[in-house]
Amino acid sequence: MTSSRRHAAIIVAIVTGLAVVAFLSVTKALSSWPWPSPPANELTLYGNVDIRQVDLAFQDMGRLQELHYEEGDTVKANATLALLEPETYRDLVALARARVEAQRAVVRRLETGSRKEEIARDRASVEANKAAVLDAELLLKRRTELLKTGNVSRELYDEAKNAYDTAQARLDVSSQILRLTEIGPRQEDIDQARASLRGEEATLALAERRLVETELKAPADGIVLSRIVEPGTMVGPSTPIYTVALTDKVWVRTYIPERDLGRIKPGMAVKISTDTDPGRLYDGWIGFISPTAEFTPKTVETAELRTQLVYRLRVFVREPDDRLRQGMPVTVHVALGGGS
Repeated sequence: MTSSRRHAAIIVAIVTGLAVVAFLSVTKALSSWPWPSPPANELTLYGNVDIRQVDLAFQDMGRLQELHYEEGDTVKANATLALLEPETYRDLVALARARVEAQRAVVRRLETGSRKEEIARDRASVEANKAAVLDAELLLKRRTELLKTGNVSRELYDEAKNAYDTAQARLDVSSQILRLTEIGPRQEDIDQARASLRGEEATLALAERRLVETELKAPADGIVLSRIVEPGTMVGPSTPIYTVALTDKVWVRTYIPERDLGRIKPGMAVKISTDTDPGRLYDGWIGFISPTAEFTPKTVETAELRTQLVYRLRVFVREPDDRLRQGMPVTVHVALGGGS
């Protein structure tokens, strides 16, 4: 029995020793969790990849005719993604162009002024009216003399007088018409016609732009995330056609504690690494530092308390590739160039 107790005591001592060793190992590991302390001349920040996404739609209504890309396809800037049926917009362009040509003809006519044939016509009208005045004047003189001797009635005299007055009025009107024809159009009429032409030209430009916009273009290089509708669908300005992730600029959204704010500045070079491929370092630079403080967001894992105030940074990636995905956690290494 004594031997059994001795063996039990030895086993207890061994187990106790192993427990102490394990406890010390765990304590040491926890003291360095979650990340090792960075070098004194390097600032380590943690953030997430932030890629811009855009919903692309047409500016006008119409029936969707063609879709050229599928989800996951890479697109280049200005690539044609989709087409609306263009017939209606072509007709609008033709109508606007016809109105422009008609108004241009009006402007040319006014700017050219009166033709020599028009001036000759009005001069002939004046000469004819002068002859009519002379005839009416002779008749009036004869009947005036006859009226004095009582050889003509008062009624015939009045007819001659009215005929003379009418002929004289017609001569005055034709003379004014000739004068206006020789002077040509008023400058105000020319200005009005030119303004109307500018209005018609603007309508034509708008119609042409609407025709061009029946082609949906990619605003920049990117990747198609969603193809939302299918050909044949009636769409409008509020109907998204594609959702595209823009890859021409990729940045990292990260945060820096206030105590380290004075150690960085816009334009500083950084290195960026990911958990997926820690050996692949991306070059970048600090592009934006928020002027206001905020609480650390829950999506950022740091060794500090979450209630600590931080400043948001935007770090641009110099040459991104398709391994950087939206929301991916990354580590930003800022070389400070000396001890702190």
